[in-house]
Amino acid sequence: MNKPILDIKDIPTPFQWFTLSLQHLFAMFGATILVPYLVGLSPAIALISSGLGTIAFLIITKFQVPAYLGSSFAFIAPVIAAKAGGGPGAAMIGTFLAGLVYGTVALIIKKAGYRWIMRLLPPVVVGPVIIVIGLALAGTAVSMAMNVPGTTEYSLLHFSAALVTLAATIIFSIYGKGMMSMVPILAGIIVGYVYSLFIGIVDFSVVQKAGWFEMPDFIIPFVDYKVKVTMEIALLMVPVAIVTLSEHIGHQLVLSKVVGRDYIKEPGLHRSIMGDGMATMISGLIGGPPKTTYGENIGVLAITRVYSVYVLLGAAIIATVFGFIGKITALISSIPTPVMGGVSILLFGIIASSGLRMLVDSKIDFGNTRNLVISSVILVIGIGGAFIKVSEQFQIQGMALAAIIGVVLNIILPGRPEIEEDMFEVETEKKTEKKNDVA
Repeated sequence: MNKPILDIKDIPTPFQWFTLSLQHLFAMFGATILVPYLVGLSPAIALISSGLGTIAFLIITKFQVPAYLGSSFAFIAPVIAAKAGGGPGAAMIGTFLAGLVYGTVALIIKKAGYRWIMRLLPPVVVGPVIIVIGLALAGTAVSMAMNVPGTTEYSLLHFSAALVTLAATIIFSIYGKGMMSMVPILAGIIVGYVYSLFIGIVDFSVVQKAGWFEMPDFIIPFVDYKVKVTMEIALLMVPVAIVTLSEHIGHQLVLSKVVGRDYIKEPGLHRSIMGDGMATMISGLIGGPPKTTYGENIGVLAITRVYSVYVLLGAAIIATVFGFIGKITALISSIPTPVMGGVSILLFGIIASSGLRMLVDSKIDFGNTRNLVISSVILVIGIGGAFIKVSEQFQIQGMALAAIIGVVLNIILPGRPEIEEDMFEVETEKKTEKKNDVA
């Protein structure tokens, strides 16, 4: 039942190639452009960096892992904080540092194996941090949805656009069939945009003025900003990078189950993490947000049973080209803030719920005082916005502080459970056996 229509190295026909690649582009499009929209970066650069990052990932994983890398939601709050403290350049330095963390971890995993990172970041730490990532952004989403853009003035007209967008996204998520179930964000944004046109809150003039070919607003180190690495920038971004590593491992496990190959062993977890890190560093060098493998595209693989890496390569090339088409980037920028706010209400809630799901799936026992203490401290410190202020220029705050304290508590509190030795092998072997039985 899981026999692929196109396997990893199969090359599709030109028509199949274009249509299947476009399908993956649609799957990642809504979420990838939402992140730069929220943090004040260029959607065009987000598209270009996602394309270039995916190409780099495919090369580093020896064209064996069919994954697409888009903008990471986990870094929204740190990027906003970095920009507020030091401008876009500071956010790019932080993004590059996050990529370096991935690279460092990849080298350690190559030498020492992967179990150490699972001991450092068990579900009882990662789950609550993911919940914090979603809920800490709740106020941002609601403000975008209810208020006149750029103000704190409530507007029922604008809020109606957010509610229509939210309703459409929910409907597509629950009732969508086939490919439509994979692009609810994009579909919701389109419905919200059309409704916004009817109520007159869309400024379409920017699209009319835009040229077909336009050079995006790249942010280049040493050209657009001075490179100055500070401890504050590092502590804003690095703790989140450590946590998103756990998300990456989860995606690789799911992808292994979908495709029927053990990607933890071949090409190796160190290669996929290195690919993720390289994509993030490329993004930081040109002005884009940090990158991560996208569950939406893994879902497309599962539905279509088209596992060809060349299809993902095609999607990456199309995304890169789209970044240079002025009409497309202008159309993205014309999307009203309430529309993005409506989508964000659902998305940020889903992020928080995915952290809760991780705790449930991992059967975390909250009757155990150790687990209760770790999760409680992470949630209150992260959502409450606690910070440690060392000086006017240096402080550790919010999500970063919560992640650090969670890791420390997990290390020092007694009763830490052992990591199962075959946690990856058993799952992928079961999948491979099923595939062989079908074949």
